[in-house]
Order: sequence, then C-alpha cells, then structure tokens
Amino acid sequence: MATKVSMPKLSDTMEEGIILKWLKKEGEAVKQGEIIAEVQTDKADMELEAYDTGILRKIFVAEGKGAAVGKPIAIIGTASEDIAALLVDTSAPSVGHAAPSIVVSSPKASEQYQPSVVTAAAPSAAVDARLKASPLAKAIAEQNKIDLTSISGSGPMGRIVKKDLESALTRGASRSPHPYVPGTSTEIPLSLMRKTIAKRLVESKTTAPHFYLTYDVDMRRAIDLRASINSNANVKISYNDIIVRACALALRNHPKVNSSFAIDKIIQHGAINVGVAVAIEDGLITPVIRNTDMKSLFEIAGESKELAAKAREKKLKPEEFSGGTFTVSNLGMYDVEEFAAIINPPEAAILAVGAIVEKSVVENGQIVRGHRLRLTLSCDHRVVDGAVGAQFMQEVKLILENPWKLAL
Repeated sequence: MATKVSMPKLSDTMEEGIILKWLKKEGEAVKQGEIIAEVQTDKADMELEAYDTGILRKIFVAEGKGAAVGKPIAIIGTASEDIAALLVDTSAPSVGHAAPSIVVSSPKASEQYQPSVVTAAAPSAAVDARLKASPLAKAIAEQNKIDLTSISGSGPMGRIVKKDLESALTRGASRSPHPYVPGTSTEIPLSLMRKTIAKRLVESKTTAPHFYLTYDVDMRRAIDLRASINSNANVKISYNDIIVRACALALRNHPKVNSSFAIDKIIQHGAINVGVAVAIEDGLITPVIRNTDMKSLFEIAGESKELAAKAREKKLKPEEFSGGTFTVSNLGMYDVEEFAAIINPPEAAILAVGAIVEKSVVENGQIVRGHRLRLTLSCDHRVVDGAVGAQFMQEVKLILENPWKLAL
C-alpha cells in the first residue's frame, strides 16, 4: 500500500527542513531503514530513513527546497499501484532559497547617498549540494574560508574540483560569502538555524528574568595543572575542559542550578549534562556532554573536541545536541575579558567565560603577578535565587583555585 513520506521532526526545535540531497530517484526501489535523503534542520544535517519498502513513486520537494514538519515530501508504493488519491492536496509549500540577485550602485558624488540592496541566498549546506563540489574541494574551501558560490567548476557537469580551489587561492578568492561593497546593502535570508536562534533567544530574554553574578578567579594553579597534564598526555586539556569539569562537580551540590522552569513546577534534573557553546557559520549550537560529572578531564576533553568538530560539519545527532541541563559559553579565545550570556531554554543558568588575563594583583599587602579569569553566571530568577547562584559560583571558584578537587 502506498504511503506518504512526511517531513519528520528531527530536533526538538525543528519546524521545517530543507532537502539537501535525494539519495534515491523517482522510480528506484527503496528498503525499510534505507537512507533516502539528506535533510538540513535548524541544528544539523541529518539522514532520512525510509519507513516502508517499495518504489519511490513521487518526490514533492526538490533538492534545495524546504517543507514544514509533517508536510508530505514523497510517496513510496508498489510499481503498479494507483497513487492518484495520494496526489490530491499533497502540495507541500516549499521554502524557497533563491539565487542571489545582485544590484551594485556607484553613486556620483553629487547624488544623495542611498545604498542599493542586494538580496543574497542564506548560507546553507544546500548551496554546497547544488554546486556539485568534490569532498576534497569542500574541505579546501572550508579550511581557507572560501565561498564556493564564487568558484566556477571545471570538472564534469561544472563540478568544483581541487584545481579550481588552487586557482582561486592563487588569485585571492573572496573569503566571505557577503563581502562589503561600498554603497551596496545586502539582504540575507534567515537560515533555519538563525531563525531558531532568533526565536529562542527572544523567548529567553522576554520570559526568563535574567540576573547576573560575576566572579574573579585566580587561575595560577589551574594553569600549572594544565601545563603539567599536557606535557605528558596524548589528549590535550583546554581551560574550557577544566571549567566544564568544575561546573559539573559544583552542580552535584547545587541541584537548583541544574534545573528547569516548567509552568507550574520546577524540574531538578537527575543527570548533569553540560552543553558547550560552539560557533559555526550559521550561528551557534550547543553540543551536550552527557553525565559530565561522571567523566574525567580526559574524557571531557576528548568528547568536547569530537562534538565541536561534528558541530562544524553539521553532523551532530539529535542526542548530541539535546537534553542539556547547564551551558558553558567561552569567548576567551577572542580576547573577551567579560560578558553576560543569554540563558539557553529550558535551562536555568549559563556560565560566560572570559579570557585569562595577566595582571598585577594585591596579595597579603604585596603587589604580585597574577592570572585572573572573569566568570559571569546568568540565572533565571524563577528558578535560581541570588544566594543559590552565589553559592554555586563560590564552589566553582573554589575548585578552579584548588584544581586538585577536579579529581574528586
């Protein structure tokens, strides 16, 4: 019996998906459990399995187009089956991603300055799918921050290959998909990820009453510990790994911080799952290290690196970016000394980590050389009161200043 294939909900926040690539063509046989398409969600690029065995009779949503969750995208049935009834009212409104329409103006000095408008396609992995670039070419482009839409392919059917990227590097290809052009404005349609970020962060700031606690931490001993570990270990430990481990241990003793607000109740989570914010091209995603308090520094370091790499490649699985109970956001690598982060709902708190700064400090009446770190905890006041947040931060500070506690 023929059945419709609907756009599945592949993440907890997904409202629509974009078909990056059909792995099966109309008329080809498919088996239950076989991957038939690659779908871009608001979090990652994911594989779509067939839930039935048969023939892919009809595709409703073309590559590069999108459909809302629950809308039909294809029909699977037998070769001789009449599917006319299933074709009625199955038009799935597609989310278009139009090609750039470029308008460049060069206003004369005597003319009043009015920027012209450029409408550009949203950055999307769907673009890569349409461009038909080889895997090696994509890797070179990503490594060198080259916009593949600016490259002409010399391979079969216009496929972009290695030599095209090498030529582009030689002549200095654009390293930004939307370079600055004086006198020209650019309209960039929102990607699925950026839409979700906008919706969730507005929701967070308008529904969760934020307050902030900032602490100054002495990192001398933590610096010595990291240097000692990394001089003898195969897996290198970052400062962020140390901070994540310290937070996980502190959350054990402060379960109110490891909680969520749920309308008529507060949920204190039975697991400590720390999310680590990762910046990617389309925005920000938070891979989750599950049962963080049960893992060693080396386990946290290895898992954090693996999840970050998968996030940048948009290969995270749903269980790898969902279920977080607390988040750490670190901008120290960008020389940001202090900032306040927006809470990632439905969590009740997020820790903003700045750069470790070498400065003069006063100890026992003497001016000495110090290495200080500013940490700011953003709290949802519906769940976390000031004293609760302060006690949690005191313990995080205590652990970082006495890093032998990380082994507990």
